[in-house]
Amino acid sequence: MHSLSIFGTNSDAGKSTLAFALTYLLRHRGIHVAPFKAQNVSNNSLVTDIDNGEIAIPQAFAAEAIGLKTTPLFNPILLKSGGASKAHLIINGKSVGDTDVWAYYKDLNRLKPVVKKAFMDLQEKYECIVAEGAGSPVELNLMDKDLSNIYVAQEFHTKIVLVADIQRGGVFASIYGVYNLLPKQLRKNVIGVIVNKFQGDMSLFDEGVKIIEKDFGIKVLGVVPFRPFNLGFEDSASLMGYTQDTSKAIITVGVLKLPHISNFTDFEPLVVDDEIALSFITSVSEVKHCDLLIIPGSKRVVDDLLWLKKRGFAEILTDKKKHIVAICGGYEMLFKTILDPYHTESEHEITEGFGRFKGSVTFVKDKIVKKGCYNQQGVMLKGYEIHNGIAKKRSKKKKNLYGTFLHGIFENDAFRDKVFHTLNKNYQGYNFQTFKRKAIADFANHIDTHVDINFIQKELNE
Repeated sequence: MHSLSIFGTNSDAGKSTLAFALTYLLRHRGIHVAPFKAQNVSNNSLVTDIDNGEIAIPQAFAAEAIGLKTTPLFNPILLKSGGASKAHLIINGKSVGDTDVWAYYKDLNRLKPVVKKAFMDLQEKYECIVAEGAGSPVELNLMDKDLSNIYVAQEFHTKIVLVADIQRGGVFASIYGVYNLLPKQLRKNVIGVIVNKFQGDMSLFDEGVKIIEKDFGIKVLGVVPFRPFNLGFEDSASLMGYTQDTSKAIITVGVLKLPHISNFTDFEPLVVDDEIALSFITSVSEVKHCDLLIIPGSKRVVDDLLWLKKRGFAEILTDKKKHIVAICGGYEMLFKTILDPYHTESEHEITEGFGRFKGSVTFVKDKIVKKGCYNQQGVMLKGYEIHNGIAKKRSKKKKNLYGTFLHGIFENDAFRDKVFHTLNKNYQGYNFQTFKRKAIADFANHIDTHVDINFIQKELNE
């Protein structure tokens, strides 16, 4: 059986959600399938079940949706944004330190064997690999450096599905352009195109389907009506596109939208909570409307701390009456000082924090990456840690202030109940895992209804 590449005709076309849905649907048709992305650029990562490595959220999400244990093989190369032209490089789930972005792209040949081995290792266990691409596959000046699209498709002769976002306009040009700019041998492997995020009367695009199939010679695998899916966000850009019904909300929550915000999937359980009105805030004036303020994780803690001070948040974050939850990097900001003797995250060796917690946080060279069950303020919950900062305690609690190194805390129903019931005694809560399973099944069924999965499966078998 062939493996499958998902190419977008532009960034944020919906590759991640469609790759997840196709992985899910193929698995439920009895095919032993696994998700894959050669190289991901995202500050949003998760700790794997196998080897305690870091991989990007979409592949972890797709794997968990079909009951697979997560492994670094699903995303062998992960880049996290650093300062200036720097990026933090993670290979096979393990940090190898910061790298200059230009040097990284000049030396991609050394990373091709990493991608190849990961893909081949998965091929030994699975019938089909669903490989998500990255951005556009036809950036002509960068095609020789394209690991996620061109390299995988050429090396492993994958079948290819194009995904086009009709919301952005120019859908015909994007489909025609991408298809015809692909290398000739890859054009032969294109199964067809999925027109994604359609809004309005579907019949209005009947003529569009005919044009694409007759004039372009590309089969339209489906036209998918827009449907919000507030789970598995890959990056902050996709997160900012979340939709929320706040008509029943009784608690307002503000998340500080830090310039280097990371692990923002921490807030997915709040986005889908009918009783919570969630917003991402960048100015002090927005805070007054919030019952709870959250300081999220950060890839550049000191830089984001200084950004908060510059924007006037110090007075709010030191206000003992304000209800605050601080996660990972946000937790580190609340100590008296941040020590970075090895310049792990910044050029500053000593930085004054907000001083809500006594003592210091010290950044060490070796990153802590692990997951498990934790006792957090009397509640046993599942979570994971990804941080270089070291403090005496994993979490701390004051009257209206809670800080922790732990990500994933809001996925735990008991923890959410404890936090939000304190803010409003009428808070009822909900079962997040039950919601998540239903949302996944419903979205997959939505794709199954509008995409010709039978044709895709037939092509994969040829």
